[in-house]
Amino acid sequence: MPRPRRVVLPSVPLHIIQRGNNRIPCFAAPNDYLAYLDMLGECAFDCGCAVHAYVLMTNHVHLLLSPDADDSVSTMMQRLGRRYVLYFNRRHARTGTLWEGRFRSSLIQDERYLMVCHRYIELNPVRACMVDGPSDYRWSSHRANAFGQQDSLLTPHALYTRLGKDATARQIAYRHLFNETLSDDTLGQLRQAGNGNRPLGALADEKLPKVGV
Repeated sequence: MPRPRRVVLPSVPLHIIQRGNNRIPCFAAPNDYLAYLDMLGECAFDCGCAVHAYVLMTNHVHLLLSPDADDSVSTMMQRLGRRYVLYFNRRHARTGTLWEGRFRSSLIQDERYLMVCHRYIELNPVRACMVDGPSDYRWSSHRANAFGQQDSLLTPHALYTRLGKDATARQIAYRHLFNETLSDDTLGQLRQAGNGNRPLGALADEKLPKVGV
């Protein structure tokens, strides 16, 4: 059976998921997270991808980004994957693959769901019972988006900038979004879209379209 083809459109945000092979850890020490973020920043800049949100879990990664061109994301992920695997294998005296095949992606068709995806990504450590709140987790974009912590990796999406007239107002409005719990239906559809490389254009009770490029 052919693999589902990804939907990628220039300037349209994508939710990216990449998992460790057989769910093995992709990060074994703080320096691993730091190295990945440094490499992500370099690769994103070189390939024309604007990163809006991210979380690095122990055995997988979530990214929310907007590409400049059709091939920006695939080129970025290939470069990032190769560089990080080389680093990780050397540092931890191992060989072989680290990632689980191709990364998965979901096109955010409607900007109304962009902030939903922000919350989904940054709440991952909370759902995994690793921390009590998203700001307690070091390896995500939440402290930058919600409290203004410096993070040169991030490029705010236009929808984020419209949350308030200045940085303080935007951060307050952003934190307020996290007062609302994501429903089980919303979580299910986000996971279905991400795992199936399907565009995300309708939450609530609508089914996601089974389309691909």
